[in-house]
Amino acid sequence: MINKEQLNSNIPEHVAIIMDGNGRWAKKKGLFRAVGHEKGTKAVREAVEGAAEVGIKYLTLYAFSTENWNRPKLEIETLMKLLVNSLKKEIKTLQKNNIRLNAIGNLQALPKKARNELLEVIDKTKDNKHMTLSLALSYGSREELIKTIQEISNKVKNNVLSPHLINEAVINEHLYTKSLPDVDLLIRTSGEQRISNFLLWQIAYAELYFTEILWPDFKKTDLFEAILNYQQRERRFGKTSEQLS
Repeated sequence: MINKEQLNSNIPEHVAIIMDGNGRWAKKKGLFRAVGHEKGTKAVREAVEGAAEVGIKYLTLYAFSTENWNRPKLEIETLMKLLVNSLKKEIKTLQKNNIRLNAIGNLQALPKKARNELLEVIDKTKDNKHMTLSLALSYGSREELIKTIQEISNKVKNNVLSPHLINEAVINEHLYTKSLPDVDLLIRTSGEQRISNFLLWQIAYAELYFTEILWPDFKKTDLFEAILNYQQRERRFGKTSEQLS
């Protein structure tokens, strides 16, 4: 079992997590999927507290994708209720740990009650500095890129922006994640090894870490293990090992 004392100073600045396996966790135990989602909120607390303890500056959690709207209506309603209740419960924890809440995605698609609660907590924590916790809600990377292309195209059409000036910085400014740095470490639980339309632009040079652990069973020590694995890798960004040394 890994503890934070085993980590060196090379802590990833931005960690993103695809929180997968709530439904399978519940099914294995003969429980309703809703129980798995509820148990998953405790794993969120573990991940957030663990990230804050080791000095991660940005933590982004894939909470609800654009594709998740295709799930059964009752499950969607349960997830939205859990979101509201979790935000109400965790506001004290966020304030105590100096954590700023952020959200990325098409927030207008969220139910009004959930959106209002989310925006209220975002406002109350906006001055916190220790870590930024971003919830990806009604988020899909392809939808984000389409929105970005449309916005930039409109600027070009209206002579606000010249095509030859479009670069990575301009694209970044039009993404949901414009206030966040690129992802250093992407973690996915449950044994699945795919990206599932999550932060496709932002993970261009991220280290990918897959674990068999189902999300409700994810603990701080599992986060520390992923970080230790990250610290053992060589990030070359297109260069050779000799150039880095």
